Amino acid sequence: MSAGRVAAVRLHATASLTIVLAALIGLVAFFWPFVVAPGRFGASYAPPLIFGVLLVLVLAVVFAQIADGGIDAKALAMLGVLSAVDAAVRPLGAGTAGVETIFFVLVLAGRVFGPGFGFALGCTSLFASAMLTGGVGPWMPYQMFGCAFVGMLAGVLPRARGRAEVLMLALYGSASGYLFGFLLNLSFWPFSTDPGSSIAYLPGLPFTEQWHRYLAFDAATSLGWDTGRAVTNFLCILLAGPAALVTFRRAARRADFTAPVRFEPPSP
Repeated sequence: MSAGRVAAVRLHATASLTIVLAALIGLVAFFWPFVVAPGRFGASYAPPLIFGVLLVLVLAVVFAQIADGGIDAKALAMLGVLSAVDAAVRPLGAGTAGVETIFFVLVLAGRVFGPGFGFALGCTSLFASAMLTGGVGPWMPYQMFGCAFVGMLAGVLPRARGRAEVLMLALYGSASGYLFGFLLNLSFWPFSTDPGSSIAYLPGLPFTEQWHRYLAFDAATSLGWDTGRAVTNFLCILLAGPAALVTFRRAARRADFTAPVRFEPPSP
């Protein structure tokens, strides 16, 4: 397996299109405060629940397409193993001071196994972690999609080799720490701030003013927390990334995910 962008797990066109559509719907679920007023749903808690159900339904479609497409039994086994690993290591950080240990495996696996695998791993890792730690709630679909975006984007990074690849992944891991926090804040920003505040969400404002308010909210409430996540991702990938990449690529070669499956009648 080369160190370039060749994915160990390839998806068929239908599965790829479904994942792209799911990602677009996920973006709508995150960015709806800029186009929809919460009051139109009748209650402040309704939008997160509605979009949470929508995201779960989309995930069901995505995994159905993956099962029918390019991810076979070997790839599903790898997905299960890495999801379990991520779920097990996440409590080690527990989000203290922004330290998150789940992104290390997610970024490197997305790089080696491809964007489709990274998307699925982000979803399943957070789901398994929530089941393990009892962190189930309206926020869970947003966390799942946030990690799905991190894994998917890791799979589309440009070609690189050796130390340049590790440095690129470490920088991306650092950026993804901020990206994850930026997206997750959108899930509760419309309901968590005093309407009289200068950084609160106010329905009906022009997009530019609403956007400035959110940037100020993100910087004031979570920039320090996201920095802890970004530093953790950078150091983990920089220090342990080379060994993990070699391990993942060796596993991909031995599994030979791209080999066609042939059924032949038994010889007489």
